Amino acid sequence: MIAFPPTGNWHDTVPFPMPGDVLADCWQSVTHEGYLMTQDAASGRTLKNRHIAMIALGGVIGAGLFVGSSSAIAVAGPAVLLAYALCGGLVVVVMRMLGEMVMQQPGLGSFVEYIRQGYGSRAGFVAGWMYWFFWVVAIGSEAIAGGLLLQDWISLPAWLLAVGIILVLMAINLRSVDVFGECEFWLSLLKVASIILFVVMGVLFVGHMFGPGISVRDNYLAHGGFAPHGVTALLAVIPTIMFSMIGSEVATVAAAESANPRMGVARVTRSIGVRITVFYLTSIMLLLAIVPWTDVTAGKSPFVVAMTIMGVPGAATIMRIVVFSAILSCLNSGLYITSRILAELARSGNAPALMARHSAQGAPHSALIASTIAGLAVAFCSIVSPNVIFSFLLNCSGGVILLVYLLIAVSFLVMKRRQDTAGGRWQAYVSIGGICVVFVAMLLDPTERMTAIASLLNGVFFVGLYDGWQVLARRRDRASAARTGQGYL
Repeated sequence: MIAFPPTGNWHDTVPFPMPGDVLADCWQSVTHEGYLMTQDAASGRTLKNRHIAMIALGGVIGAGLFVGSSSAIAVAGPAVLLAYALCGGLVVVVMRMLGEMVMQQPGLGSFVEYIRQGYGSRAGFVAGWMYWFFWVVAIGSEAIAGGLLLQDWISLPAWLLAVGIILVLMAINLRSVDVFGECEFWLSLLKVASIILFVVMGVLFVGHMFGPGISVRDNYLAHGGFAPHGVTALLAVIPTIMFSMIGSEVATVAAAESANPRMGVARVTRSIGVRITVFYLTSIMLLLAIVPWTDVTAGKSPFVVAMTIMGVPGAATIMRIVVFSAILSCLNSGLYITSRILAELARSGNAPALMARHSAQGAPHSALIASTIAGLAVAFCSIVSPNVIFSFLLNCSGGVILLVYLLIAVSFLVMKRRQDTAGGRWQAYVSIGGICVVFVAMLLDPTERMTAIASLLNGVFFVGLYDGWQVLARRRDRASAARTGQGYL
């Protein structure tokens, strides 16, 4: 198990975690009294460390790994490992920058507030609303995916099943935050445990401990070589991989509702990026060792193919259950994060004040209901107008998270400049360079070009929206001042 101190700098030596460390941490969290925290009635902080760790993993490990990885493998071949390593490195650096900002000024709120502190109110407004928009689109698309998957077991229309899934998860989120945390913990644990079991079985299979013998060298090199389609294909898959690895920043929002936000964020941000990279790289490395990349079909889970080769009975059913749990986890996290971000925007004066209202259980019920309605609207768009409105929404949201990461990096540089320290600035420069590379790769790829352009225009739209919001706010202030002045006459 890895224990990180609540203070220190980012030059401290951080042990390299293995996938099993996650389960060890969770087990200690369940059995050790030290991890069980008392509820703070004033703040409603009831999340435990195990909840925060699993919320961070649950926001990242999902259908993008279990199914989406097939598209990247089919395009780049074994060289896809390099793309996963590069994207994982970018996530590690962004999370470490975010963690250092939280350590310097603990308790501000989500990462949006640190962007606001670093680069001003406009940047905080844009980052918060873009992030909310990104997750609302994710809620709608994941709900439809869950409905379609659930149709294999329940003979009802997909849209009705999608609505049912969202409403059930909304009810869970309307309860106290520890109910949400507990649900997310077990959903994420199922995904993490599935990956670890797959890794263990894969290592034993590759080591010829059971099953028919395979040639790992042939699977990697005998089908066109390590990079059969060259560097161009490697750049083409970077956006797909990057989008499947984002979401760990959710932990900074969840940590605000824990008993010790500073320690919770420090623990997660120092380790989550590395753990995600280890999970992804280890899984994909074993997939390529077991399955020739030419046998991977885009859109179909390569894990099912690998488990079938290893002789695992019911591989398709098992993977369907895991993917469905991943969808539920994503929806659960999506409703949580959108409601908290929207409520935080309201407290900062960047959203209607109604969105800041909380229930007796501590949940931002107005923001949660608004986010649920928005997610349902996106889901219905995918049915009513899948090729126009829904496609437009997906394009607009596809790259906005990279713009949010860019704002995190720029805010980190501002913090360093204020402190007049040069140490650690390289992280921001690496992140900015990496994000620019991803956008260039998207612009060069005809299938991703529209997403890149629409995402950039989306950022411009929210900047304009902020300016319009400020005009309305000034008018309200003047009207309020005029009414107050008349009251004294």
